[in-house]
Amino acid sequence: MRAVETGLPQVSQNELQAMAYTDPLTGLGNRYRMRDKVRLLAAERAEDPAPFAIGIVNLDGFKPINDLFGADAGDEILCQVAHRLKACVPEGAYVTRHDGDEFAFVLPLVFERSGAERLGQTIRDVLSAPYDLGDRNVRLSASFGFAIYPFAGDRFEDLVKSAETALYRSKRRGRGQITVYSREIAEEMKRATQLEQALRNAIINDQVEVYFQPIVNLQNDTVLGFEALARWNDPDLGFVSPAVFVPLAEERGFIDALSEALLRKAAEAALSWPRDLFLSFNLSSAQLMDPATANNVLSIVNLVGLDPKRLELEITETAVMGCADTAQRIIAELRQAGVHIALDDFGTGQSSLGRLRDFTFDKVKVDRAFVSRIATDRTSEEIVKAIISMCDGLGLEVVAEGIETMREATKLKQLGCGMGQGYFYGKPADAAATVVCARRFYQDTGADLAMRAAL
Repeated sequence: MRAVETGLPQVSQNELQAMAYTDPLTGLGNRYRMRDKVRLLAAERAEDPAPFAIGIVNLDGFKPINDLFGADAGDEILCQVAHRLKACVPEGAYVTRHDGDEFAFVLPLVFERSGAERLGQTIRDVLSAPYDLGDRNVRLSASFGFAIYPFAGDRFEDLVKSAETALYRSKRRGRGQITVYSREIAEEMKRATQLEQALRNAIINDQVEVYFQPIVNLQNDTVLGFEALARWNDPDLGFVSPAVFVPLAEERGFIDALSEALLRKAAEAALSWPRDLFLSFNLSSAQLMDPATANNVLSIVNLVGLDPKRLELEITETAVMGCADTAQRIIAELRQAGVHIALDDFGTGQSSLGRLRDFTFDKVKVDRAFVSRIATDRTSEEIVKAIISMCDGLGLEVVAEGIETMREATKLKQLGCGMGQGYFYGKPADAAATVVCARRFYQDTGADLAMRAAL
């Protein structure tokens, strides 16, 4: 009996196999193709196991750009990335699309750590150039994880797991980082995973607390508001610094859950303060790349019943640089609702003046790095003086962070700085102690406040 003619082109077995091993978007090989390449290379070197490397590269901040400009723009960026990778990997290397916005390479002639790091630096520079989307250009950074055969594993699955572990460490360290797997890194990531699970449980069980540090009027030392600060004291781990667990939550993708839980607690606590005291709260880099952030923040404060005009959100220069267009929209939506925006850690970034030009802020916070030397270093004094003068001209309020001594406070007053915070005026305290502080210090003189802060 003759085969039924369908009118459709016949596909050969070889063509079907090629399709199964090819990423349809970029034309690169896929994970299965990479697996076969690694296994073949390992078999060739089985008797004399000469090293080779595999690498995985992840595009930093790709998802918000994909969300903002649409899937077609995201696909175009991925195709441009694929083209650049094929053009810049060394001869004999093989590039694949690993998963989503991750690409991978098999590197037969990369034998050790330094070679992998040098190649990572080259590829990072190539990928950092602008991507042309027709009516706009977009910039991205990339993070890398490398694994060397056979030290990081002699099977494909083990090598990939090691490269992914190295990539996770790169992402934890920030954007554009390069990590080559080692046993020490594996132990570090194991501890991080254990810490992650403990933190997730703490969030679910409402065990991450909010402490508050007063922000005062430097001219009369009265309390104007409080900054909310996260504190976590785990039953097994003990006190865990926010400098450790906040970046971990951001890197592992649950910073929203942590931040929203803390904002709810902070807003509820602020309801017990005198009504003209404001609440200052920090937004993370990830939140400034999420178009839903403004709606999430406003939903929480409205549900709690806190007037948005009493809320001040602190953002860093580094955070707004991640995806400037999205950050601008978030800031505009929040300010339209009455929320105030402060630029935190001013002076420590690379283009703070540009941020003041491109974004609309209500307040600037001068970093502790300048404040701590203001009474002893002429250069620091002049920098702070210039910041205050500039902000006066721009109509921005100024807060000096990290004031710890009477000399620092006196010098800032002489320079005309409007507000300040630091251990001299009060250490972070829990919600109950803050209510007492707010009600008592609200009417106190500066001398009394400073005396109590020193106790």
